[in-house]
Amino acid sequence: MTPSDAPHNRWSDLDRPPLNVAALRRGLLRPDSLWSSVDVVETTGSTNSDLAARADGLAEGTVLVAEEQTAGRGRLDRTWTAPPRSGLFFSVHLTPGDVPVERWGWLPLLAGVATATALAQSAGVDTALKWPNDLLVTVDGAERKAGGILAERAGQGVVIGIGLNVSLREEELPVPTAGSLVLAGAVSTDRETLLRAVLRGLEEWYGRWRAADGDAAASGLQAAYAAGCATLDRTVRAELPGDRRLVGEAVAIDGDGRLVLSTGDGLQEPVSAGDIVHLRAEDG
Repeated sequence: MTPSDAPHNRWSDLDRPPLNVAALRRGLLRPDSLWSSVDVVETTGSTNSDLAARADGLAEGTVLVAEEQTAGRGRLDRTWTAPPRSGLFFSVHLTPGDVPVERWGWLPLLAGVATATALAQSAGVDTALKWPNDLLVTVDGAERKAGGILAERAGQGVVIGIGLNVSLREEELPVPTAGSLVLAGAVSTDRETLLRAVLRGLEEWYGRWRAADGDAAASGLQAAYAAGCATLDRTVRAELPGDRRLVGEAVAIDGDGRLVLSTGDGLQEPVSAGDIVHLRAEDG
């Protein structure tokens, strides 16, 4: 059942109307568009899991949106839940087969740049990127996580999932460090407008990156990510695989999309995977 077919009692919160799938298709499915199909479901476990399960038969540019996710996943299989219609929860399927596979690791960073840029333009919210895949907004002077990105190989391509808190109120936040666009003072929380903006941003950046054969420097992606990355020029702690920890200043994003840390012994070490904690000066 699509939201437009849903019974009237689904409108339990009039501040959160359902998405209009017909309007989304009219706005996104152009002859020259990357997007080949757009579907909206009332509820599902995970849009990433749904697309990954069908990846072998999917056209590039398939978009699946859920009004509610009951088993949304973040990095390290962390859960992502939110009230129905309070955010954007969607996944896209891309098949950049002409780009060397070793450059595909830039795709979640690309999605971050596209999303942050789109939100600045369409919602008027300054959205920063926390390496590698978090979207940060400022609420009452403090950085809070308002969204995240998860990319995973599926079939011959990649499924990229984006979760974004749009209208979550303070009492609805899963943890005190979470945020939402409305709490960050968004000028618009119309989810159709925001979704179209993010997907158009993804299409633009993906086109640039692919035209440059996945070269992040030549496409401008590396510089754009660095410019919007709140992790750079800060002291951070990297929680690495194998229970290893590394503390240092985040000094660069290298050509492979890795975070480069300058440690106390003067060495620079690239980090390709791990949890990053932004440290305050008093944390040491």
